[in-house]
Amino acid sequence: MKKLYSLVLVLALALFLAACGSSDDSDSSNAEGDNSSENSEDSNESSGETPDTIVMGFVPSQDSDTIADTVEPLADRLSEELGIEVKGQVMTNYNALVEAMGANQVHVGFIPAFGYVLANEQYDVEVILKSIRYGSGTYKAQYLVRADSGIESLADLEGKIWAYGDKGSTSGYLFPASQLMKEFDYDSATELENDFFAGTQQTGGHDNAALEVYNGDADVATTFDDVRTELVEEYPDVMDELTVLGYTDEIPNDTISVTKELDSELVQEIKDAFMSFNDDDDMIQIMKDVYNWDAIDEASDEEYEVVKETYQEFKDNIEL
Repeated sequence: MKKLYSLVLVLALALFLAACGSSDDSDSSNAEGDNSSENSEDSNESSGETPDTIVMGFVPSQDSDTIADTVEPLADRLSEELGIEVKGQVMTNYNALVEAMGANQVHVGFIPAFGYVLANEQYDVEVILKSIRYGSGTYKAQYLVRADSGIESLADLEGKIWAYGDKGSTSGYLFPASQLMKEFDYDSATELENDFFAGTQQTGGHDNAALEVYNGDADVATTFDDVRTELVEEYPDVMDELTVLGYTDEIPNDTISVTKELDSELVQEIKDAFMSFNDDDDMIQIMKDVYNWDAIDEASDEEYEVVKETYQEFKDNIEL
């Protein structure tokens, strides 16, 4: 009887241990499954698109055909660095570039501060790099008038013709419009254009805006500082014929920005490739030829806060 009782106890203990082991295995399996699911989600969050062809978007600050030819060796070099075909595409204006990035038709955009702010707000475009000119990451917009115009102050611009390259331009439009609206107490850029100025001309480029004044077809042009250096070879007297009336506040330099869809590792490779150009005189010369960049530096969204604030202040009053 004792033997039978002992046998029953042994069997019961074995069944109990087996059940515990099965439960532990199940819990372990579930835990592993949960971790696997979390890892999978993390992986999905960090993954992104690696397109067969990377499209870089540019907006002409000079003749569009010139930019198209100039960026070709830049695209070729990036193709070599990344192992992916890279193609340059010249857009009609900044708004077209922002929309193309929003539609993921352009993956890497050379866009100014204002264009970046719009693209970031609307489509989560990310800034990764910025230009350096004359050792600085910021610049100013300038007001150009003819030296013989008799215009000596911003107040003298009332009733005159204003030429600017593009309404999506930070230095060509946003900062000058903001400054003039504050200076002369206008509630909207439309009122500024219609009531303060006698007329406006959107020329498609900073150089074209300056030439409108040079040729006497406009009274003032708002451009980056100093667009005249881009024109002096073809117009040797431009430094004498056009004079700087004044400047805006400091503006963060233009950007290289990327769409949110790009794979994060690819974005880092793009960033590294551009940064390596700082040690390559030929590539920096191309950047200089395209947009007058002297060097390339890392950039963060926080650096463009002043542009965001300016835009937000006049957001409802500037029609792009």
